[in-house]
Amino acid sequence: MASRTVCRALQRRFASTAAAQRPSLAEVRGQRNAVFSREQARQRALYPRIEKIEVSLQGPGLDGTLLVMNRGMSTPLSCARHLTEHHVTNSALALVDGQPWPLHQPLTHSCSLTLLTFKDGNPTLVNEAYWRSCAALLGQVLETAFKDDYTVQLLSTPEVPVLSGAFCCDVVFDPQLDSWTPSEESLRSLTRGAQQLIHQDLAWEPLEVAPSVALEAFSHSRCKQEEVEQKASQSPKGTVMLYRCGDHVLLSGGPLVARTGLCSQYEVTAIHSLGQGSWGLHRRAQGLSLPLQLQAHHTVWRKLRQRAEKLVRTTNFSVFCL
Repeated sequence: MASRTVCRALQRRFASTAAAQRPSLAEVRGQRNAVFSREQARQRALYPRIEKIEVSLQGPGLDGTLLVMNRGMSTPLSCARHLTEHHVTNSALALVDGQPWPLHQPLTHSCSLTLLTFKDGNPTLVNEAYWRSCAALLGQVLETAFKDDYTVQLLSTPEVPVLSGAFCCDVVFDPQLDSWTPSEESLRSLTRGAQQLIHQDLAWEPLEVAPSVALEAFSHSRCKQEEVEQKASQSPKGTVMLYRCGDHVLLSGGPLVARTGLCSQYEVTAIHSLGQGSWGLHRRAQGLSLPLQLQAHHTVWRKLRQRAEKLVRTTNFSVFCL
């Protein structure tokens, strides 16, 4: 018993020393943003003069519409602005030559373009991107939830279908919080944090980068660097996709929707313990959301919320951090 007490005291002392030595959250975020901005500027400079491309629009009422845009500068959102306010506010994702394409990602060649919304006949791609984006938003809130008091490592977001009932964000909190059980008030506080980001209507800016850039951006995180290497090895082009939302930079395994303001009803519903993993006590934060174009009556929402409280199980246990 005495040896156990001594052991715990040593662990607390080591944790305190490590906390004093690690950079602040603001410093880490600032460094990631600096790398992101520098690489973004470098890529934009690859198009020193304006070159025109032809974008053929597809979709209801748009077939046959041809726009002349700027190569490496114009985005699907730029194209939407040449149409109507409806296309600007309701578009969440795009298809470029049939492939999913973030709304803020510059177009690099003449192509066909389809703007996707949540009310399309087959909204599968948009729904998947939305669920992924809601999980990214939850991760952004979790990273800053404890300020510099406790560390938070965001693990690789598990890809779960919308029909699972909840989006998920796997996380490892500071070892000092291993015995912490989130209260309802804690969950409400996280929900308020997400709603503030939604109210700001922040863009999810995409940036496809070489692994070396991502490794530099996440130089403070060993587990993050492992995830970068894994995703790069699985990518046909050997690249990885970063996103920036406000001052939060993340690595994503798939496209995100255009902006946080597309989220409407949003609630953090549970944080479950998954047991010890490679980086400590793994937990799964879960939530429920509906986009701006789709609303649910409060009685329906209550039933959906009850479902979203239950642990979503996945076949793969994530060990990499965001």
